[in-house]
Amino acid sequence: MSLALLNTQHYRYGDYLTWPDDARYELIDGEAYLMAPAPDLPHQDIAGEVYFQLRQGLKGKPCRAFIAPVDVRLPRADESDDQIDTVVQPDVFVVCDPGKLDRRGVRGAPDWILEVLSPSTASHDQIKKRQLYERHGVKEYWLVHPVDKVLTIYRREHGGYGKPDLFELTGQSTIASLDDLPITWDELAARLPDGY
Repeated sequence: MSLALLNTQHYRYGDYLTWPDDARYELIDGEAYLMAPAPDLPHQDIAGEVYFQLRQGLKGKPCRAFIAPVDVRLPRADESDDQIDTVVQPDVFVVCDPGKLDRRGVRGAPDWILEVLSPSTASHDQIKKRQLYERHGVKEYWLVHPVDKVLTIYRREHGGYGKPDLFELTGQSTIASLDDLPITWDELAARLPDGY
């Protein structure tokens, strides 16, 4: 199921900043997508645990980990912030260039992004956002499938994402773009309910 569009008008970040805080949207190429209601507990457990491990693993390094909601503005070129037509809020992400950070969030592609799939966002994350992140140069894009306990990893090579790698949520997985920083799964996977 895809997320509902606000309407067919072309929006920019300047419009986005005027919208009420009680409804969250993402902009992709000027189209406004209503974000799903608050995520369920397994979704938050995965995002929180991965963020925690990243924070621990990145201590003393220039890269910084973030957890949603944080606006990531993805300009096409050198347009001003209010003219940017793509603003997303990845579940968890890492930025290694401090020049991309400002008080509003991030301007430019993160180095690494993780999205936790839910029934209402799965196709959006696996298709539209994968294409978007590939186009903007995100080095690695991870998708966690909580129900199946599977991890899908896209890595940028030769100017785009190659064939994805699929893993069970066991042992550890390394983030190649962050000097093989490990994320461990066993304890987290054991907490996830079966077939929820």
